[in-house]
Amino acid sequence: MSRAKVTTLAALAFALVACGAPPGGPGTTTSTSTLTSTSTSKSEPAKRVKVPDVSGMDHQDAQNAMQKAGLYNLREVDGTGQGRMLVIDHNWVQTGQDPAAGTEVAADAVITLTAVKKTDR
Repeated sequence: MSRAKVTTLAALAFALVACGAPPGGPGTTTSTSTLTSTSTSKSEPAKRVKVPDVSGMDHQDAQNAMQKAGLYNLREVDGTGQGRMLVIDHNWVQTGQDPAAGTEVAADAVITLTAVKKTDR
């Protein structure tokens, strides 16, 4: 038998031993448990955050402003409709945002930042 075949067989044997017995096979037990919440306290309302105005800003500065306000769920959109990815943030400028500046949203709300390349203007 060639050395490559022996190495391959040894690797397969090791993988089978490392995996152990299949689920439900001899020597194994399977259990199912369900966790139930027993908390009786009222949940606190979601934190509300005022969306900052980032219109006309460099895209990196706009992201920084949103994060400083506590908004991290940011979606980036190419304002030309070409579907380009905003790779180098400092090459883009904000042309829109949704929701509008001043709107109060949950801290985990999706904020859409629309931008165009500075060279597109």
